[in-house]
Amino acid sequence: MPDERSEDAAEKDAAKDAANDTAASAAKPAAKAAARSDQGDRIFSPYGIASAVLGVVAVVAVAVATWVYLGHRSDDADRAHEAQAMKAAAEWAGLLINMTKDNVAVNVPKLHEGTVGQLNADFDATVAPFTQLVQKLQSQTSGQIESVALETLHHTPQGEQGKPPAQPELAAVSSDTTTVLVIATSVSQNAGAKPQTVRWRLRLGVSDVGGKMLISRLESLR
Repeated sequence: MPDERSEDAAEKDAAKDAANDTAASAAKPAAKAAARSDQGDRIFSPYGIASAVLGVVAVVAVAVATWVYLGHRSDDADRAHEAQAMKAAAEWAGLLINMTKDNVAVNVPKLHEGTVGQLNADFDATVAPFTQLVQKLQSQTSGQIESVALETLHHTPQGEQGKPPAQPELAAVSSDTTTVLVIATSVSQNAGAKPQTVRWRLRLGVSDVGGKMLISRLESLR
């Protein structure tokens, strides 16, 4: 009997040892996997943060680039508009200062066609002093534009101190009016007299009407 109990005890001990070995063997891979998982988490976290930061930087960079691009386009459009306004003012003023007894009948209709608003409505009365002087002197005149400059930009509200008053009638046909200063010189030659030099200082309102630049205001400055 003692031998049988010893053998049973030995068998039980052996079974326990085998179970312990099996559990230990199973625990080792799990521990290794957990270690690898922890290590992977530690490696991924910094890269994840860096990726998020780079993503935000990229979005901001795209937004800034778009803003700069649109700003440049707006500036280019403004400069082109201003150049067109100054060109229209110079051409219209050129016709005015080069009127003579020989071309007054041709230049006056051209000048009238290039106007809009109140100037167009009051054209005859506004231009009369110039045409009467030409017809009275019977002179040959040669004029030259010396300088053209912007006084107010087309987006600047008018009616303020030192600026021309607004023209409500223009609102229906034009939303943009640019005030341009034109400096010019003309030389008039009368028969039997010395040449006379006339200095011109004109303030012109140039309105954009459907993409066409028309003169909406004329003022002779002293």
